[in-house]
Amino acid sequence: MRVLIVGCGYVGMPLGTELAKLGHEVFGLRRTHVPEADLMAAGVKPLVADVTRPDELARLPTPFDWVVNTVASSKGELEEYRQVYFEGTRHLIERLAPTPLQKFVYTSSTSVYAQTDGSVVKETSATEPRSPTSRLLVEAENLLLAAAQTKKFPAVILRVAGIYGPQRGHLFLQYLRDEARIAGRGERFLNMIHRADLVSALVAALKNGRAGEIYNAVDDEPIAQIHFFRWLSEALGKGMPPFAAEVEDAQGKRGLTNKRVSNRKLRMELGVQLQYPTFRQGYTAEITRLGRAGGLNIRPEPNSLPGR
Repeated sequence: MRVLIVGCGYVGMPLGTELAKLGHEVFGLRRTHVPEADLMAAGVKPLVADVTRPDELARLPTPFDWVVNTVASSKGELEEYRQVYFEGTRHLIERLAPTPLQKFVYTSSTSVYAQTDGSVVKETSATEPRSPTSRLLVEAENLLLAAAQTKKFPAVILRVAGIYGPQRGHLFLQYLRDEARIAGRGERFLNMIHRADLVSALVAALKNGRAGEIYNAVDDEPIAQIHFFRWLSEALGKGMPPFAAEVEDAQGKRGLTNKRVSNRKLRMELGVQLQYPTFRQGYTAEITRLGRAGGLNIRPEPNSLPGR
């Protein structure tokens, strides 16, 4: 297949590497001219265009068989989100709809689910987020779903949970820096997916995803925040973080939610087999990697040792 990856960064880069290994012709689109040696070494052909600029998208060397949009906003302002996620999606639909495109996979977010009662949510659950940025993601999804119905645009949506892996994992990195806090009583569920498993999910969506369908990309086990930190504490021999009051994101990027996101559809329909089915396997691998690289500087604390 001739594949375009829009936003060839933390997720798009390893995806491009995997698709190139599978024998596909892969193009990686970035917003600006940056060093391209990493792309070329991975077998990915570099392209430069800004999804917010239709005139730049017009120069893309279409047609493509598959397109994956993993683009991310580089700034936190609401207008930037609108331009990148909503307008960018609209521009891509307009550019690609007239071409013989076979599959368009879009990475949305599980932040579109606003449930606060700890309930299990699936793809048909309500999406009524409080945060303006998450509402923009819903609007972008609706653009794609409408195009799938009216223009036969082959859109597939992955709602992606919190991504972790090498150099990524917000709470984990905070914990290593002694900056983590347990919010409230630590009962709020965390939903995660390792980057390697997200890449597998994206490849499966390209191969087997049905146009107009939504799939949750998340691992097998939502985990309460306090149990996540307790596991880290035991694994690293490091004390638990202090408790703190729960507060909304000051920038309004994410509302406080508490839900358990189900991946049943991802596994049943797309046949995804997770390399890291829970955070334990994933963070064990990351802790091992950091340890070998000398990136763990932790002094065991007496009150965190087994039996204390």
